[in-house]
Amino acid sequence: MADSIIGPTSHYFYSQRLKLHYVDWGNLRKPLLVLVHGGRDHSRNWDWTALALREYFHIVAPDLRGHGDSDWAIGGSYSMIDYVLDLTQLMSAITNEPATLIGHSLGGSIVLQYSGTFPDMVKRVVSIEGLGPPPGMIHETPAYERMSNWIAQMQTLARRKVREYMSIDEALARMREANPHLSEDQARHLTIWGVRRNENGTYSWKFDNYVHATSPYMFNSKDAREIWGRIKSPTFLIRGAESWAGDWVKDGRFSAFKNARTTTVEKAGHWVHHDQLAEFLTVVSRFLEL
Repeated sequence: MADSIIGPTSHYFYSQRLKLHYVDWGNLRKPLLVLVHGGRDHSRNWDWTALALREYFHIVAPDLRGHGDSDWAIGGSYSMIDYVLDLTQLMSAITNEPATLIGHSLGGSIVLQYSGTFPDMVKRVVSIEGLGPPPGMIHETPAYERMSNWIAQMQTLARRKVREYMSIDEALARMREANPHLSEDQARHLTIWGVRRNENGTYSWKFDNYVHATSPYMFNSKDAREIWGRIKSPTFLIRGAESWAGDWVKDGRFSAFKNARTTTVEKAGHWVHHDQLAEFLTVVSRFLEL
């Protein structure tokens, strides 16, 4: 990001006794736009989007619990219901009016769940790769087996040490390995904001290792479709052509929405808003009628 550009200010709110962080890009007299990041990510991954849209909106981007500069949840409570509660608390803290929501991946799921639960509080909603796993990736297993696997996973995470990187460049290499579509500048920016410096001079990612845990309760497509069907606002579902997330038109998930449109962005993987930023901004601006 150019040094001459003034960035956002930091603020905090509380949810379930956790002190949660968000950034505010100003322009308070404009309509509110809330940007919600995905798992193991952070609020500053939206900087390019915020810079492009802040002329039109008052933009706020939270760090989810266990991510960025927000508190880690004692006990490792990182379920969808917790995240939706946190978004509800944020909205209650900053607005009494309906807002526009954009979310990516986990954040995309969160904004859809919120929009279906509180449909009158949402003007428009954009979900990037946020419908969860496609039906073909969901394999039913006995409940006791899922519970046993989850307990073993949590015990393993309790013994897992935070990974340390000797330098920003070493962490940056891991970032680029995770998403080869990123440019050098993008990866460096995301890395700088995504790590904290340890007392011994090494660097570690800000997110809590417990966010890796997979819930023993299977993704409930019936409940999800019921909530999606309650969304009143115009809805825009965006997917990357090279993503694992599946085609929700072909597999039937898209039919759950009453007022939705969808698009597939070519030469983009899971992080559409990074992989093809210009195309993402074009289609989103058209949807937002800017």
